[in-house]
Amino acid sequence: MTGAPAPGTGHAPEVVVHGEAMLLLLAEHGVPLEHAVAFRRSVAGAESNVATGLSRLGHRTRWLGGVGDDPAGSAVLAQLRSDGIDTSHAVVDPSAPTGLLLRDSHPARAIDVQYHRTGSAASRPTGGELSAAAVRGARLVHVTGITAMLSDSAYETVLRLLEPARETGAAVSFDPNVRLKLGSPERWRTVVGPLLAHADLVLAGEDELELLSRGQDPERTADQLLAAGVRTVVVKHRDKSATCRTAQGRWRQPAFRVPVTDPVGAGDAFAAGLHSGWLLGRTYEQSLAEAAAVAALVVQCAADIDGLPDRRRLDRALAAFTGDVETVHR
Repeated sequence: MTGAPAPGTGHAPEVVVHGEAMLLLLAEHGVPLEHAVAFRRSVAGAESNVATGLSRLGHRTRWLGGVGDDPAGSAVLAQLRSDGIDTSHAVVDPSAPTGLLLRDSHPARAIDVQYHRTGSAASRPTGGELSAAAVRGARLVHVTGITAMLSDSAYETVLRLLEPARETGAAVSFDPNVRLKLGSPERWRTVVGPLLAHADLVLAGEDELELLSRGQDPERTADQLLAAGVRTVVVKHRDKSATCRTAQGRWRQPAFRVPVTDPVGAGDAFAAGLHSGWLLGRTYEQSLAEAAAVAALVVQCAADIDGLPDRRRLDRALAAFTGDVETVHR
């Protein structure tokens, strides 16, 4: 296996994400997957989406993960690099393929998602990319439950990443990001449930907290996580609002109402906006508002990363969402 060279490796990253990045084939808008004949290529993956969002918002971001030594892997790495993401610690595996995701896109009906990731490079990591050097200087390390559920070895890499993160003083962000195609609820509870208490920040949907706690009220689960040493718990509610809780208080942010083109990627967009606010020293209220604004921009576009804004576009959107300002940029 070889590391893929990348530009921008002369500076330590602010953020390191570790996880899967796949080639996405997105069906023509509004056409069910089984009838689609035209597809658009993009990149998808919970952690790589967050990395893209943070990089576009001006943060030095590094992606750790694996792709195959194939055209799909080359396309994934090229896309990440084009967004300014450091892939210098990525692994290119000549003996395993890059994961593939096919899905359709519709704002008002169930979306079909087909994963082709069994045996992929991301599902069989060696952990060689998880050195202290990979996270040195980072202020934040972000992982999700998806990576832990890919395979036993992928789970081990998540655990192994926590050690250098702690050693270098980085805060750990964890999003369970439950995907039941990867395993039963019981499997998610067994593998991912215990990982929440290892994080400094937990970012989860209330339905995910209910699943992981066997139906326990999310408020009680948040209390338990804070008591266990988690510093911040952010709960995304079914009405699309979000609540941030710490030992010092709680803050709630409603969703910004926008026309939805494609809801996929909203959670990763929210995480990117929230983490950006934290990195910039924003208040919890400001960070939540920026997170909601990034999510609102993403759901108005097809594909996971199309709507992720740069800093100027986020500031303009947030001003439009929260005040009476001109929304046409002339």
